[in-house]
Amino acid sequence: MDIEPVASSSPLSVSSPQSFQSAEVNHSPDQPTFHRQVKLLPYELREHCMIYFEEGLYCQALNLLTALLTSASAASVQIPVILPPSQHLALVATLAVHPTLTTRAKTLDKIQASNLALQYLQLVLKHVGPLQGNLHEAFAFTGQGIPSRRGGRRRATGEEASPVDGGFGRISNELANTGSLWACAENFWHVVGWCCNCSVLHKKRWERWSAWLSYMIDVLEADWEARESTRENDTNAKSLILKYIDSGRAASGGERKIVRAIFANGRPKSVAEFGEIWKNETKELKKDADVHKAEKIDIDADDYGDYMDDEAEADLEDSSSDHSSPAHDMNSPQVDSIPDTAGSLGGMESIHIRVRLLSLLSKVSASEPDAFITLKALYDMYLDQLRSLPIPAFFLIMSPPSLQPFVSAAASTLTQYVLLSLIAASAPLPPSDTLSQDILVVNYLPFPANRNSIVENTKVSLCVETLLRILDTHPEMGLSWTPELHEAAEEGIKARITKSKKKQTKRGTDGDGGCDGMWLAASAQRIRAVIAMARP
Repeated sequence: MDIEPVASSSPLSVSSPQSFQSAEVNHSPDQPTFHRQVKLLPYELREHCMIYFEEGLYCQALNLLTALLTSASAASVQIPVILPPSQHLALVATLAVHPTLTTRAKTLDKIQASNLALQYLQLVLKHVGPLQGNLHEAFAFTGQGIPSRRGGRRRATGEEASPVDGGFGRISNELANTGSLWACAENFWHVVGWCCNCSVLHKKRWERWSAWLSYMIDVLEADWEARESTRENDTNAKSLILKYIDSGRAASGGERKIVRAIFANGRPKSVAEFGEIWKNETKELKKDADVHKAEKIDIDADDYGDYMDDEAEADLEDSSSDHSSPAHDMNSPQVDSIPDTAGSLGGMESIHIRVRLLSLLSKVSASEPDAFITLKALYDMYLDQLRSLPIPAFFLIMSPPSLQPFVSAAASTLTQYVLLSLIAASAPLPPSDTLSQDILVVNYLPFPANRNSIVENTKVSLCVETLLRILDTHPEMGLSWTPELHEAAEEGIKARITKSKKKQTKRGTDGDGGCDGMWLAASAQRIRAVIAMARP
């Protein structure tokens, strides 16, 4: 039996929409099998929350909202969950990641507020879901510091109407208006690019951004899956991910800029394109400005402790992570010539987040090519980024564990697409991208790269290894040891080593020869191990 990502007439085609739609979907075990109905926060409680938010008493507001949500969720009868207006949810999302409540928090209370904000958003997604919770409206980027929530709010009508959207006025808090995440960022992909840059350059900011971005991907995936399950006309066209894609396409750079955001690597060009969201975002409080407990608050006496204090630039300094290594010195003209390491994409958590986004875009492209772009066009853009990666980063993205966000059919298709761009011209083209053991033996295993480059031969080996492991772990089959399989693998290993030795290069032109040779040898050992384990 073969893995069938697509019935294709062209060896260079990619998976059809049907192959993605019919593939299994991994649902989070934390997600309930149903979502509660929603009831708008009553007027008096809404006013209480409004006052708390406007006075900067975030913990009080979030504790109240959390209590209202969880009390309804814990009830034995199916009573509606009480949610605030979408303006409040938008503010909560900003509180979860804003530097004054995270990396520059002056009080433990503010740190607690940011944690409560993220926890509350996760509870909303779990118990209410993206559609009932109207997250499509709450998480709308307005860009350029001109929030649409300023003053009155346009009422939704017709199909856009929601029980959460009551058309309420603005919250008189800078973080809900011109200082909000939704106003300060150009669009979602600006945030993605900046988050990925932080994973390389600003580890303290990344700690918070990674949690926020993981949550947002959960929202995008849940929103897409919920709309897919309804099977109504034009439902996907209203999805949050397509809304974000449309805003990204409207900006300079279009779809390619969206893909560049996912591969942002902290280098000067990347930081120039995807810069910080808030001014002085990466700066930290000076060492003598220790975090302390909140001062006593007396609302009746108009005493709010330090909640209403403005942040002075004199109290800030550059974060220590900005100077952690010469490779991160943004003023150094030689930064792009410094060899990358496995951390060039920010570590495994960052890579996992990037691959989740790549997988989501692939699903959208497979399902709605007219609303986005074709899979082939999308994979061409992926290929432009993947081929330029150093071997460690390439391996970390293209290995089977990293590709788990893709269903096996999509992972196989993407790997073959990359491999076909690298493999020797003498390799016969496969009849389709339907992966089978015969295709591995005839079309992939015996061949080196097209160039006399140890880097490209190593990448060919890594792709072949990934395809072997995808096939071996397929639930309905596995590799079957045959003499042909063994001989093809050995022939390819020898061919790649031989071709790599034909070109001696200086460091920086073809990588670090010694190190890259170790990667090639290690991949060869793993290929042999996979095939040996298939032997009865």
